Amino acid sequence: MKKFFKICLTFVMCLIVVGCSQEDMRPNQNDNSNNTDDNQSTQTVQANKILIAYFTLPETDGTDASSSASRVVDDGDVLGATEYIASIIQDNTDGDLFEIKTVQNYPTTHEALVDQADEELSKNARPELATHINNLDQYDTIFIGYPNWWGDMPMPLYTFFEEYDFSNKTIIPFNTHGGSGFSSTIQSIKELQPNANIIEDGITISRNNVPDSREDVETWLKDLGLIGNN
Repeated sequence: MKKFFKICLTFVMCLIVVGCSQEDMRPNQNDNSNNTDDNQSTQTVQANKILIAYFTLPETDGTDASSSASRVVDDGDVLGATEYIASIIQDNTDGDLFEIKTVQNYPTTHEALVDQADEELSKNARPELATHINNLDQYDTIFIGYPNWWGDMPMPLYTFFEEYDFSNKTIIPFNTHGGSGFSSTIQSIKELQPNANIIEDGITISRNNVPDSREDVETWLKDLGLIGNN
């Protein structure tokens, strides 16, 4: 009888392990969480002059590209979800907003945008930027926000990081997603800007939670030591 129970227990444990593994393999699962690492203490930031750079793309028919975020209507204005998070950061830090825009316009319908984002990723493209920071030297702290497209940053972010030298500056990532969180994008930023101080305690907001995310974002900023600093 004991042997029978051992066999049953082993079988159940195997099912649990397999189930967990399958869940981890779903890059675009419908995740409703707002994520910072609860197992680590949040790094604090000493900021003198803040820039909030973001890439956003509100769609006309609903959500941004694969595993990204939906548009948000705020006080009658239609905003991309990442733009909305950027606006909350700006409200609380008095940082300067900077939108990363491309020369070529992106499609505003979901399927066409998904296809273009996938094509750019497969080609490792570097879309030309239409907006540029003329006074980067005055900023010591840069928030950088983006949606998660196909488990990566949108390719214009690679153009952006390759255009500037953020050495000795603090970079604080934030993003919006449809289940993949940051994926490996923070590591990508580290590789693109090896001499910058990258804050790994970024905030990643599920597209389902973006409209109600103000309190979470403000708590995150407080944990970083930034609310009321400017």
